[in-house]
Amino acid sequence: MKIFSKISILLALTVLSCKPQQETMSSDKNMTSYSASSTYWQQHVDYTMDIDMNVNNYQYTGTQKLVYTNNSPDVLDKVYYHLYFNAFQLGSEMDVRSRSIADPSPKIGDRISKLKDSEIGYLKINSLTQNGQALTHTTEGTILEVTLAKPIMPGASATFDMNFEGQVPVQIRRSGRNNKEGVALSMTQWYPKMAEYDFEGWHTPPYIAREFHGVWGDFDVKITIDKDYVIGGTGYLQNPNEIGYGYETGTVKRPEGNTLTWHFKAPNVHDFTWAADPEFVHDTRKGPNGVTLHFLYKNDPEIRENWKNLQPKTAEMLEYYNEYIGQYPYKQYSVIQGGDGGMEYAMCTLITGKRKFGSLVGVTAHELAHTWFQFLLATNESKHEWMDEGFTSYISHRCMDHIMDTNKENPHKGSYMGYFSLVKSGKEQPLTTHADRYEYNRAYSISAYGKGEIFMSQLEYVIGKKNVEKTLRKYFDDFKFKHPTPNDIKRTAEKVSGIHLDWYLTDWTQTTNTIDYGVKEIKGNTIVLERIGLMPMPIDITVNYADGSSEEFYIPLRMMRGEKPTTATQKADWAWAYPYYALETNKTVKSVEIDPSQLMADINRDNNVARQ
Repeated sequence: MKIFSKISILLALTVLSCKPQQETMSSDKNMTSYSASSTYWQQHVDYTMDIDMNVNNYQYTGTQKLVYTNNSPDVLDKVYYHLYFNAFQLGSEMDVRSRSIADPSPKIGDRISKLKDSEIGYLKINSLTQNGQALTHTTEGTILEVTLAKPIMPGASATFDMNFEGQVPVQIRRSGRNNKEGVALSMTQWYPKMAEYDFEGWHTPPYIAREFHGVWGDFDVKITIDKDYVIGGTGYLQNPNEIGYGYETGTVKRPEGNTLTWHFKAPNVHDFTWAADPEFVHDTRKGPNGVTLHFLYKNDPEIRENWKNLQPKTAEMLEYYNEYIGQYPYKQYSVIQGGDGGMEYAMCTLITGKRKFGSLVGVTAHELAHTWFQFLLATNESKHEWMDEGFTSYISHRCMDHIMDTNKENPHKGSYMGYFSLVKSGKEQPLTTHADRYEYNRAYSISAYGKGEIFMSQLEYVIGKKNVEKTLRKYFDDFKFKHPTPNDIKRTAEKVSGIHLDWYLTDWTQTTNTIDYGVKEIKGNTIVLERIGLMPMPIDITVNYADGSSEEFYIPLRMMRGEKPTTATQKADWAWAYPYYALETNKTVKSVEIDPSQLMADINRDNNVARQ
C-alpha cells in the first residue's frame, strides 16, 4: 500500500541513557539540613498522655504534654491540632458531605445526622499552655487553631500542656463504640493530634472522609479503664505485673479495685491507637525475627477457628513483606477485631472479624502491608492516597497469591478491570486529586486502590519486575521513617533502572491520559503499529510466523533514554510524537499480539491482536 510505504520512510530513532542522583537523609529527632544539596527536614513530637475512660457513658478526660521540636527553617507563630472526633456531629463537614455526595458510603450515609447528644463524638480543649503560658485557641470543626505566646524558632522546642475531654461516638467510621460486631471501644484518632508542618507548609484538612497525616515522634500513654477490659494497640505494655496481665501469654489475674491503668510506650511512630473490650480473647504467636504477633478478638465460637487459622498466615505475611520491602522494625504487631472494615495504625490494625477465612486473611494482608506503605513510608495520605492504598494493594495481592498458593498469572487483574470500567464511565479524575475532592466515592476507590496498584504493576512492564523489586527495597531503605512524595518513588526507580520516568509519573498520576496502542496493518514481513491514546509506553510484542515459529520483540520508548532488561529482540526506539511505527521481521507474519503479559493498562485490547 502507498500509505504503508510513506509511514515506513518517516521512522528513524535514537537511544540515550543517563542516571540522575538524589541525596537522602536518615530519621532523627533533630532532622535539619539547609544545604543546597540536601534540604530534607521533618518535625518531631513527644507525647505524654494520661487518660481516664468511663465505660458507662463513653466519656473520657485526658492530660497531654507535647514537646514539639521545630526542625524547619521557618519561624512558627501558630500551631494546629486535629480534633477528629468532632466529625461525628450533626452538621459537620463529614455529615453534610456524606448526605450530599452522589454515591455516599453506606458506612456513613445519613447516620451522623441521626445521632443523639449522648451518641456524638467530640473533643473539647479545657486548657492549653505553651511553656506554662496560657494560649488563645479556636476550634473550627475538626481543627484547633492555636496562636502561640512566643514563636518557635528553627531548631527550638516548645512544651504544650493540655487538659481535654472527649466522648466516643457510636461507631460509624473507623472510630467509635459498640461496632456492628459488638466490640466496645475502637479508639482511633481519639486524641488532640498535632498537625504536620513540612516543606509545603501546614497540613490542616478537615476530617471529611478519607485519610491521615501525622508527625513522627514518641508516645507515652496511660489509660485508666474498668478492670474487666482488655486493651490492645500501639506500643509496648510497660506494667503487666501491676495490672495482672501476661501480655505475651494473654493470661489474666486481676488485682483488687474497679479500674486498672495500662501503660504503653511507642517509639518513633506518628499515631497511637487502642481498642478495648471485656470479652477479648488474646492469643500470641512468634513471628519472623522475634516479632510477637498479637491477636485480640471476641470470644465468639463462630469466629474462633478462623482467627486461630489466621495466625500462622499472618506470620507468613510478615516474612513476605520483610523480604520484598524491608525489615519490620518494631518488636510486636497486633491484629485486633474492631472498627468498621479494615484500617491501618501504628503497630496494629483494626479489622472486622466475622468473615470467611479468605476474606479475613485478605484484609489482614492488606492492613499489615500498610505498615510499610503508610506507617513506615509515611506519605501524606490526603494528597497522595494512591501511594498509600495503591502500593499496599500491589504488594498485598502479590503476598496473597504467594501464601494462599493461588498462582495467578496476574494477581493485579482486578485492579485493571476496575480502572477500565472507570475510564469508560467518564468519571475519572487525576490521581493528584485530593482524597476528599473526588466527585464520586467509587472514583476515589478505583483510583486510589486500583490505579495506584497499576502504577507499580505496570512499572514492571516498563523497567522489569526485578528492577521493581529492587526499587521497593531501596525506596524503603532510603525513606523509612520519613514522608516520601511521588517524586521519591520515581527517582528511586530511575536510579535502580537507569531509565527516565518523569513521563510515566506525569501521565499516569497527573492526567487522565489513556494508553491505547494497536496493530494497524500486517503485510508480509512488516507490521505497522499505531499509538491511539495520548499516554506513551514502550511496546512488548509477540509475533507468530507462518512457519509455526514465534519471536518476541521489544520497542523502547525514546523518552525513556534506556531499556529494560529483556531477552526479546530489541528494535529501534519509538518517539512518542510519531503516531506509527513499522516493525520489520525476517519471516512472513501470521499473527501479532501487543503486550501478551497484559501488564500495560491498554484501554482497548481488541486492537492489540491481529492476524494476516
